Amino acid sequence: MRTYGCQMNAHDSERISGLLDDAGYVRVDGGTPDVVVFNTCAVRENADNRLYGNLGHLRPVKTANPGMQIAVGGCLAQKDRGEITRRAPWVDVVFGTHNIGSLPALLERARHNEEAQVEILESLEVFPSTLPTRRESTYAGWVSISVGCNNTCTFCIVPSLRGTEKDRRPGDILAEVRALVDAGALEVTLLGQNVNSYGVEFGDRYAFGKLLRACGEIDGLERVRFTSPHPKDFTDDVIAAMAETPNVCHSLHMPLQSGSDTVLKAMRRSYRRERYLGIIDKVRAAMPDAAITTDIIVGFPGETEEDFLGTLETVRAARFSSAFTFQYSIRPGTPAATMPDQIPKAVVQDRYDRLIATLEDISWDENKKLVGQTVEVLVAVGEGRKDGSTGRLSGRARDGRLVHFAGDASMRPGDIVHTTVTYAAPHHLNADGPVLSHRHTRAGDAWAAQQAAPAPAGVLLGLPTIGTPPPAPEPASACAAPTP
Repeated sequence: MRTYGCQMNAHDSERISGLLDDAGYVRVDGGTPDVVVFNTCAVRENADNRLYGNLGHLRPVKTANPGMQIAVGGCLAQKDRGEITRRAPWVDVVFGTHNIGSLPALLERARHNEEAQVEILESLEVFPSTLPTRRESTYAGWVSISVGCNNTCTFCIVPSLRGTEKDRRPGDILAEVRALVDAGALEVTLLGQNVNSYGVEFGDRYAFGKLLRACGEIDGLERVRFTSPHPKDFTDDVIAAMAETPNVCHSLHMPLQSGSDTVLKAMRRSYRRERYLGIIDKVRAAMPDAAITTDIIVGFPGETEEDFLGTLETVRAARFSSAFTFQYSIRPGTPAATMPDQIPKAVVQDRYDRLIATLEDISWDENKKLVGQTVEVLVAVGEGRKDGSTGRLSGRARDGRLVHFAGDASMRPGDIVHTTVTYAAPHHLNADGPVLSHRHTRAGDAWAAQQAAPAPAGVLLGLPTIGTPPPAPEPASACAAPTP
């Protein structure tokens, strides 16, 4: 299973793995697999290039193993459809964002008919959370509250690939959250292309704040996160719910995209710089310790140097703890693709470099403020790539910051530790002193049980099971960015 793109795609891949488990497939950790599935992204140009490059590398492998099947799903499949089998005729199955539940049947049909199967639906067949799911973490999980998007940002192709917003009923969401907690999870992240428009389908513009408060009533749930909200739909009741619900983390990922009102208008973002900064001011007034992260696009068509300087000014005013940054690239099918005044690559690169330098200075300054402070860390798997050589463990603080700390083998993924920050870098914190406290948790117990005896195959109704973590997905789209 190979995943490109945002958290939505990563969560869909958990469902695809669950479907294949339920159909009798067994995940392989080495050797030549019988089935390879690519869950694709269409937001950035390099996602296309990476997919077709990997398909090219697999061609001789498949030639040597005629029974191997290759399936391509996700946003790029929804967009390109038959183009994939034209460019890579050795692909067996192409399926879209609306029918991931069809994959096992399509694989079987491709074997039986000995020809490629391409099935793309124009609307959602079944809400994905009802499908079998192989959860990739014992201690944290994603829960979709909606799929699709009603916005019309001129740079974004997601609405045409994911469809209009479809909201789950609150009871279904809370049942899935409780199931995760019952299986040992301490943390959930509520997912949607635009989480704070949740409720639009059933006519309650305050539904998202109510949902956050309801999560606060679930025993055993220690951390609640969400991504991504849209500034135009952000209401004060959500800020109040974040501040007043103890298990809702004081971290906010809110895409800015540009600090220029002219560019925001061209992007059709429906808010302006003053509105955006006003939300941040309210968040920090209610939660002074909040860590705020964002997405920014550089080089949008027509962006002038003055527009770009407006973005830098907004970044300095917002004091982001980190940001996902993107150089604008043309995506066919979006209004921005045909706009005049496309920015030369050299200009985009120069602005991008200046933005990164500014952001790193700010995030480093913000992280330095935490040196000497005690932080609560949820021990994680795979967060620290150099942990093996440094002897540290890694995890996330409540505000989402990455912390590398001096731990030991008794501290299991899913356990909670308190430690003191001794050093700050732009993208992480170090805590090299002794751990102040270590709490064994149900999540740590679940992780230990996984090591002793792997969990059975996928469970219906989106309930959590445990699997081997896949390679990390590449950076997310500007609409659903990963938690920093």
